[in-house]
Amino acid sequence: MSQKFHIKKNDLVVVIAGAHKGKQGKVLEIRSSKSRAVVEGVAMIKRHLKKSQENPQGKIAEREGTIHVSNLMLQSRYDTSKRAKKAAAPAKA
Repeated sequence: MSQKFHIKKNDLVVVIAGAHKGKQGKVLEIRSSKSRAVVEGVAMIKRHLKKSQENPQGKIAEREGTIHVSNLMLQSRYDTSKRAKKAAAPAKA
């Protein structure tokens, strides 16, 4: 049986922790076995592809990596939270 998460495919989310904190995007896929999600334009990784029919030269393709679901928050909840207000406020000199 698959787990129930607070996010689902096609939701708009914000990364609230980790190296990609503050980035936002649409959930492309949920990998429930490892509690991770693929978010559009976030956590980009390079994948080296071997020479093949489609890639006669081979190439280095860039694609999205996964992020743990605990580091993601729905955009709508983020906008109403203290986090968004804190990020929007200018830093004191």
